[in-house]
Amino acid sequence: MSENNRTVVDYLWIEAVENGYKVGLTNEAQEELGNISFVTLPKVGKKLNKGDSFAELEAEKSVSEFASPLSGTIREVNEAADKNPSLLDDEDDSKAWLAIFEDVSE
Repeated sequence: MSENNRTVVDYLWIEAVENGYKVGLTNEAQEELGNISFVTLPKVGKKLNKGDSFAELEAEKSVSEFASPLSGTIREVNEAADKNPSLLDDEDDSKAWLAIFEDVSE
């Protein structure tokens, strides 16, 4: 499924950015989770394979673990959301990004 040059995989959107791919929470994921109170993001430099544990979010309705939608290396994480997880509840889901991958392979 694709919208606005995005691909959506298991409640996560993937968008090509300069030198990589940005991954974030869809509005659908936000609604399913409710207000997000805690997030665990991968470390910068961590290599992930598609399907590996990628991010864990604790919210009013549940604790959810998201699998990595890509294989690659974490170039950057959303440090603002790490400090203030409620940013991941933003109606504008482009602000609900989690990480940027580089060196992505199929």
